[in-house]
Amino acid sequence: MDIIELQVSEEHKHERIDKFLSTYNDEWSRSQVQLWIKDGSVKVNDKEIKTNYKCQLADKIVVSIPEPEPLDVIAEDMDLDIYYEDQDVLVVNKPKGMVVHPAPGHLSGTLVNGLMAHCQDLSGINGVLRPGIVHRIDKDTSGLLMVAKNDMAHESLVAQLVEKSVTRRYKAIVHGSIPHDHGTINAPIGRDKVDRQSMTVTNVSSKDAVTHFHVIERFENFTFVECQLETGRTHQIRVHMKYIGYPLVGDPKYGPKKTLPINGQALHAGVLGFEHPRTKEYLEFEAPLPDEFEQVLDQIKNNR
Repeated sequence: MDIIELQVSEEHKHERIDKFLSTYNDEWSRSQVQLWIKDGSVKVNDKEIKTNYKCQLADKIVVSIPEPEPLDVIAEDMDLDIYYEDQDVLVVNKPKGMVVHPAPGHLSGTLVNGLMAHCQDLSGINGVLRPGIVHRIDKDTSGLLMVAKNDMAHESLVAQLVEKSVTRRYKAIVHGSIPHDHGTINAPIGRDKVDRQSMTVTNVSSKDAVTHFHVIERFENFTFVECQLETGRTHQIRVHMKYIGYPLVGDPKYGPKKTLPINGQALHAGVLGFEHPRTKEYLEFEAPLPDEFEQVLDQIKNNR
């Protein structure tokens, strides 16, 4: 059982506790937090509280996260696009449309199901639903992911992510013609107050987020860009590009409804580089754009 201790700051005074905790961690949904509160896994100043409790300045909150219920994640044979593999790490090119890890009610067809059939030795740090998973990309984003095959590798790769030493470069097509050749978006990201399933740029219950970008090719109504992550917040590139007025083509959550014929956002994690946990050698991999992405790019070029 993981135990998280927090103290309420002036910023969150009088905020409902379920809202406060769901914004503390991107992966804690408000409904999940409410269940923890109801079963006594959340205490404020050593006392159990109700879901509508309003936080007070300097409140000491202790969250005892229950162990996930054991679930049978079935190994499924898949034709995985493996770019690199040794005894410690694996690099895989995830196709668009594939979910990275299972969740209750969605236990098959994920990358983890395929990884479990491909190799039995995956890090157990992230539990039964996310074996070996160090970082993830959205379902409709394609591209490279690093996977840890043991706990030593997992801890090393996570440390590199924290230190911002991992190279992560994405290709994207955005609406609008960006006039400048490159730029940096430094804007904190947190959950949207109205739509809890969406992220937004906000100073409330947010985390620092930095995205660098440069223009690869400019068109009349679109721009082909490469984005490099300095941080890795949920939906970061999608939120940041919308924030500066250039939402991703095909993005069903953050983009315009009228867009080019593509299923989901035009975003591809094309370059991934990191220091090997054991040898300390820097490794870098590049995956080409998927066919659907190339087809949309060709359509834009042909319609100039």
